Formats: sequence, structure tokens, C-alpha cells
Amino acid sequence: MGKHTEEMNLSAAQDAEYGFVDPFTLRMTIPKGRIQEKVVALLGQIGLSFLADGRSYRPLCSDPTVTTKLLKSQNIPSLVALGRHDCGFSGHDWIVEQSADVVELLDLKFDPVRIVAAMPEELMAEGDFRHTNYGRPLIVASEYKNLANLFIKRNKLDAIFVQTFGATEALPPEDADIIIDNTSSGTTLKHNRLAIIDEVMQSTTRFVCNKAALEDKRKGKMLEEMTMLMRAALDAKSRVMLEMNVSKADFPNLVANLPCMKSPTISELYGGNGYAVKIAVPSRDVRELIPRLVSMGAHDILEYKVDKIVSGVEK
Repeated sequence: MGKHTEEMNLSAAQDAEYGFVDPFTLRMTIPKGRIQEKVVALLGQIGLSFLADGRSYRPLCSDPTVTTKLLKSQNIPSLVALGRHDCGFSGHDWIVEQSADVVELLDLKFDPVRIVAAMPEELMAEGDFRHTNYGRPLIVASEYKNLANLFIKRNKLDAIFVQTFGATEALPPEDADIIIDNTSSGTTLKHNRLAIIDEVMQSTTRFVCNKAALEDKRKGKMLEEMTMLMRAALDAKSRVMLEMNVSKADFPNLVANLPCMKSPTISELYGGNGYAVKIAVPSRDVRELIPRLVSMGAHDILEYKVDKIVSGVEK
């Protein structure tokens, strides 16, 4: 990075620190916490690196036209919808919970969780919670106020909602009868002797933006390019490149049975003794695929990772 670029970045960081942001700068929020590392790594794959001292909520971006701020994932959807930031990353659950009027540009598939309703095993043993008369209103506790109230309404429960602020699974049985919480494996619920009684929704991390930012000519172009590059990087993670040689005699059968995204890349070997064939395939298929390729005459097989796969648009 040259001296001029470093000076521009330092100036942008200082301006952002005091609230002065160039209107042409793309204002991006990154979730602080467990998903932060994955998001920063993905942005690094598309050429955006960050420098932070561990105390600042405003890491310095290598691109002087992008300013960043670290926020809790729960805060991002509403602030992006309000136009306080142009784009950001947040769980789909918080977007739905807040009815945030944002555009979901990309599902990163990070941090997959289920939002579920759970209750103590001994209470569930009394019967279906939808039809059992407990002789009193049920206490439904959750960080998700709107999702919990929708759950109560949908199941026509005689219930009272209690807002929680973390550690929701610790409330039953003394302080709550049902909780609405997120879970990836269900282990924490099991440890607290809670049984899942309903699934409210599923959630993953999304890249979202403000509608006005997307409609802005300059920012819209930046958002579309970022989305394309992130999608390409994510697609590449699930695929590998296989390159192999094959004789002219075995070539027709091999090509006819190749799994690939569209058509394989083929070039004739020097001297005309056969062909070099290159394909991108799902990494999960490689274990079974390579022996099958060998049985069809492929040899000198190379396997290597790819950084991005940009499909483009056919014309």
C-alpha cells in the first residue's frame, strides 16, 4: 500500500471517528462477536482487509471508499433500514424479528440456526401445550419479542410474554414455561432438560443493504460488485478443480460422463497424443469421482482449490 493510499485511509478513519463521512463513501457494518471472524475472512477474499487496535469499533478498511463499524448483529437490520449505514451483515432471524425494510443481497449460509420453542420435559409430559389446560397463563420468555408474540397468537395460547436479555435457556422451569430461542445443535437445550416443541424459523447470516443505497448509481454498483465477488468466493469453497490427461481412444467416453458446471475445458496435448481436460466439481464428490475417472482412462490427475467461481451472465 503506497504512502498516498495510507494517508487517505488514515484521513477517512479520522473522519469516521468523529462522524464526518463522505456521502460517496459506502458505510458498512460488520457484526461484532462469533460471526465477525468469518465475515472479515470472506471480505478479505474479495480484497477488503481491515486494521483495528482491538478497542476501536471502527476498523480501518484497505479501500478508502469504504468505512466500517462493528455493531451487534441485532442492531444492524434496523440501522441499515433507517439509512444510518448502507449495508451490513446480520442473521435473518433479526431481520424478520424487526421487520427491517432492507434488501437481502446474499445468503452467506454462515451460522445456521433454528429458532425454536422449547419447554421443560416434565411440563411437556402433561400433554400437547396447545391443548392442555394448565390452570394459569403460560410464561413465554425470549429475546425475540415479535417472534414470540406471533408464536403465542398462532397457537392461540393463554400466555404472557417476558423479555429476556441473554441466557434465555436458564429461565425454565421456575421463571418460564416456554422459551423461544436459537439453537444450532440443541445441545444446550438438552443440558437444561428442555424439549423442542415447535420450530419457528430457520436463520443464516445475510448481506443486506439499504434500499436508497442500492438505488444510488455509485453505491449500487459497489454493492452489486461486492455481492458478485462474495458469491464467487462462497461458491469456490464448495468446489475444487480437477485437471487430467486422457488418450484419444478414451476421450469420448470420459467427456460423455464428466460432471461439471457447464462444459469441460479441453485442449489438445503437445504432439496430438491425447487431451487435457479441466473441470470444476463439488469437493464432496471427489472421493468417489477420481477412481471413476481413472477407470475411464484419465491419468495425471491434479486436484487444487479455487479462490472464486464467477459464473457470469450468458449472452
